[in-house]
Amino acid sequence: MTLGYQITTICSSRETQPDSPITKLIDALTARTRFGKLLDEVDKEQVRVVVSRRGKAKVVILSVRDYLRNIIKQPELLTKIQLSAQEAGLDKMSDAEIDAEIAAYRSKND
Repeated sequence: MTLGYQITTICSSRETQPDSPITKLIDALTARTRFGKLLDEVDKEQVRVVVSRRGKAKVVILSVRDYLRNIIKQPELLTKIQLSAQEAGLDKMSDAEIDAEIAAYRSKND
């Protein structure tokens, strides 16, 4: 996906590690005006974006998947479970729906 503005790749190890993200540098003004497209790129293309203001890096934008795998450092199985639940829409269940699921499971196994 091309976002229509200049971004600079500052680090890429995809040649040696195909699953590793590319890190790009973008200025704060461009990040603000293109935020929605930037979020799509980060999510879909496994890209990390360093946002700079006045030439100094201020924040990093990365996907939830990247965050769970590389920052949290939780067991891979737990990460897979969380991501599959999210993809199935189970992260949108209300407290009442969760309670009903638990009650149904318990009554079935009692």
